[in-house]
Amino acid sequence: MPPHSPVPRRGYLFVALAALLWAVSGASAKYLFTNGMTPLQLTQARVTLGGVLLLLWLAFRNRSLLAISPRDIPYFMALGVAGLAMVNFTYLITISKLNVAAAVLLQYLAPVLIALHAILFLGDHLSRATLMAVVGATAGCYLVVGGYNLELLALNREGVLWGLISAVAFAGYSISSERGMRRYSPWTVLFYSIIFAALFWNILNFFWKGAPPPIDLARHHYPPLQWFLICYVAILGTLVPFGLYFQGINLIRSTRASITATLEPISAGLISFLALGETLEPLQIAGGILVIGAIILLQLRKEYDDATPELIRRQQETSDHSRS
Repeated sequence: MPPHSPVPRRGYLFVALAALLWAVSGASAKYLFTNGMTPLQLTQARVTLGGVLLLLWLAFRNRSLLAISPRDIPYFMALGVAGLAMVNFTYLITISKLNVAAAVLLQYLAPVLIALHAILFLGDHLSRATLMAVVGATAGCYLVVGGYNLELLALNREGVLWGLISAVAFAGYSISSERGMRRYSPWTVLFYSIIFAALFWNILNFFWKGAPPPIDLARHHYPPLQWFLICYVAILGTLVPFGLYFQGINLIRSTRASITATLEPISAGLISFLALGETLEPLQIAGGILVIGAIILLQLRKEYDDATPELIRRQQETSDHSRS
């Protein structure tokens, strides 16, 4: 996007809609868990249905996106099994144990972990903005999980642990997927991640329960509403929002898209309050604001860092032109 061109409003609309769909997906998953479904069952159904539908969609729209080099198969296997399979499972098990908004906010610590990874392992300098973001996110996480109330923290201890693992898993997946996106479309990376995640969970389920996945799901006799929500989580909670988010990035860049996506925990809190009766205490809400603020600060710093070389180049060109 040219430096002074107007930012397309559609980009913000696409990302905001993706955030809303993800938020509804979290509330839908919570409803399924309170009505007998397990996080493992929903994880398996989500990646299996999502993978099959994405395969059909890419085969119909652009088959070239399905092509990868054979030497990259081990990479995609690792990204799917150790990455996306764990991200889905840890995120859903966190939702089963915590309020939806708190679970989403814990996973939103991933950008902070990515920034720390860059400082510790990639040689990035620790700027004041990054330090403020890390401190703010840590304090916000402490408040979100109810660390100020030992009784509340004791009730949430297992969920908090899974939430932190979810953030680590999501950060690891994000870092690892960048490697694949240097050579392939984001859709290609997502497809092979979700396919290998589906293979992993289905093979595990087959040896654990001794039945093919469709039979295992069918014998639970879920009512129509639960089947609708399962399909929602797989389609409108996974494939559609990813498509909207990728399209939003194309229009408004990843920095603005990441900031706009912080609508997700806000929407998740509101939807969970209206649909499930979940509430957060005032200090937990304050913690959520700190976490969101830390993410916005990190993204603004990233945009500044990305723009600085271009700004220096322009200043140099202006200086050279003046001298001439």
